[in-house]
Amino acid sequence: MQRRTWIYRAGLLAATLAATVLGVHAQGKDIRIAHVYSKTGALEAYGKQTQTGFMMGLDYATGGTMQVAGRKLVVLEKDDQGKPDLGKSLLAAAYGDDKVDLAVGPTASPVALAMLPVAEEYKKILLVEPAVADSITGDKWNKYIFRTGRNSSQDAIANAVALDKEGISVVTMAQDSAFGRDGVKAFKEALKKAKLVHEEYLPPATTDFTAGGQRMIDKLKGLPGRKG
Repeated sequence: MQRRTWIYRAGLLAATLAATVLGVHAQGKDIRIAHVYSKTGALEAYGKQTQTGFMMGLDYATGGTMQVAGRKLVVLEKDDQGKPDLGKSLLAAAYGDDKVDLAVGPTASPVALAMLPVAEEYKKILLVEPAVADSITGDKWNKYIFRTGRNSSQDAIANAVALDKEGISVVTMAQDSAFGRDGVKAFKEALKKAKLVHEEYLPPATTDFTAGGQRMIDKLKGLPGRKG
């Protein structure tokens, strides 16, 4: 399943690059791609996986040539550190100064939301991966935004289907960010039978979950039926 998903994303990326070659006036021989991601910061582990997978996908999609329509692919890496303002300025510099044809990323949803207007301003594609907030391709979307991965609703609905039974009381814990809040919102909307009794939001950089976990336990104490 993971291999099929990876192949699908690689093929989608190749199609996007081909469309860029055909639809955008050439800036030279090379196709320049900005990869804006959390090379450092709280989501560094995700950023590393994204960078590795992205380069593997390009290699696979181009049959190892790293070329599309005879043009060489050049990837410029940009470290947003998980900071929305930095991600926004890096993308503007990539479009304006580096003259990239399109951009890929970022890792964090708040960074992605800050970057969306920049893509619209420069009229260039931003291929969002792996940020998952619904609003990226929802109410904050513009026609230059594409995504290759899932969104928060898909995660949340799967969880809701598993737990949504009569007599079950549910608590949630999520990041206090667009990613976390969009996920809980979708989860609440998908619940039809179970009852959501508490929402716990913690800063994205939290490493000690004791207090938040205790609040969740306290909310479930004394309630009848099963708990989740």
